[in-house]
Amino acid sequence: MLRCPTCRTRRLRADHTALRCPVGHTFDIARHGYAGLLTGTRATSGDDAAMVQARHRFLSTGAYAPIREVAARLAADAPSERSTVVDVGCGTGYYLAGVLDRLSGARGLGLDTSARALRSAARAHPGAAAVAWDVFRPFPLADGTADVVLDVFAPRNPAEFHRVLRPAGRLIVVRPTGRHLAELRGRLPAMVTIDPAKEQRLHRALAPFFEAAVTEQVEYAAALTRPDAVDLVAMTPSARHVSRARLDDGLLPAQVTVSVLATAYQPR
Repeated sequence: MLRCPTCRTRRLRADHTALRCPVGHTFDIARHGYAGLLTGTRATSGDDAAMVQARHRFLSTGAYAPIREVAARLAADAPSERSTVVDVGCGTGYYLAGVLDRLSGARGLGLDTSARALRSAARAHPGAAAVAWDVFRPFPLADGTADVVLDVFAPRNPAEFHRVLRPAGRLIVVRPTGRHLAELRGRLPAMVTIDPAKEQRLHRALAPFFEAAVTEQVEYAAALTRPDAVDLVAMTPSARHVSRARLDDGLLPAQVTVSVLATAYQPR
């Protein structure tokens, strides 16, 4: 399913150390297991080492397990017996692994700009692979190769989602509501806010390519210890706006609201 990002059309084939296209373009496979396909202009910044470590610790608590479960349940409607799942902005591969666990015999590919996160994503599941890529560029994938495109708390590229999905495929988009982590936002005003118009912008961007099939709201209270709360903030873009000292001083053990919408879309 991978295509050379330089030629754009020629298939990539793997050996033990690299992916290669027929005319000789070569992309190294890192010793951690992911392939680096990014070329040319520098990609948008991804999670750094501290953010990835915080994400590992927080997700291991199970506090976001219901989000992973709803994404996997919506993806399970994919019609193929051996589904291909592309997770865009995959991070450490937590959600991709959940979907692959649900879909027997499925294979998965994670795309992310963060080398630190990709080290984990490449090992997140026996059926998963991972490559370095920027969601805002045309994907290094052949047309109509994915049964599921997964987008959880990640940027979106609707035209590319549509191109790589099979006609009967599903796009799964998970995003926060305005109530998500409201208690933490109240304590830390510097945290990134959720735009009230986010839903309108999402539907406006997706409407030319997709129609919504089903939407589920997941909302529950999560009891967090102080370290959990620090990791939750530290794993998000808010980590770039809130100092570690402010986190340590401003967060106490807390019960926070987890509130997301998960929608399965069909290609038009």
